Amino acid sequence: MLHDLVIKNRSYRRFDQSTPIGLDALKELVELARLSASASNLQALKYFLSCDTTRNALIFPTLGWAGYIDDWPGPAEEERPTAYIIILGDTSIAKHFHCDHGIAAQSILLGATEKGLGGCIIASVDRDRLRTALGIADHLEILLAVALGKPAEKVVLDPLGPDGDIRYWRGDDDIHHVPKRSLADIILP
Repeated sequence: MLHDLVIKNRSYRRFDQSTPIGLDALKELVELARLSASASNLQALKYFLSCDTTRNALIFPTLGWAGYIDDWPGPAEEERPTAYIIILGDTSIAKHFHCDHGIAAQSILLGATEKGLGGCIIASVDRDRLRTALGIADHLEILLAVALGKPAEKVVLDPLGPDGDIRYWRGDDDIHHVPKRSLADIILP
């Protein structure tokens, strides 16, 4: 059921590296993105796939992890993603990509969740460094990175507290907490 997939689809930032993701699985996830909606049906997104340790090692240091958790530099060596999908906008097709990359990333993550995997959409990217590391052509705008793997952490949704603080946090039990506004708070009367 879609509701269950959405609930299970959290931003996971720590992964079990003993569970690799193969190229065929990445292609299946990109197929979901390809079939998703696209502004003016331009279909201007392209995808760079990585599931080998050498390429993954080039991608990892270009990404920002969990901005609200100041004392955490990101996943440890043994907790890093086993695959990445870099979402690119082809400027030879379109100059603006509207919300296409968000739609594509959500489709990818819902597909990953259905496969028992998880991931994190990352917009905090050192784009120049990533472009150089992967040899990405200049006409391809780096929009998002989707980190993927078998989740090695528990993420729970909490009601937004009375202080209104939306920042996610980790407890002493290492559970990642994500405050969410209530439905009544987001629907206008």
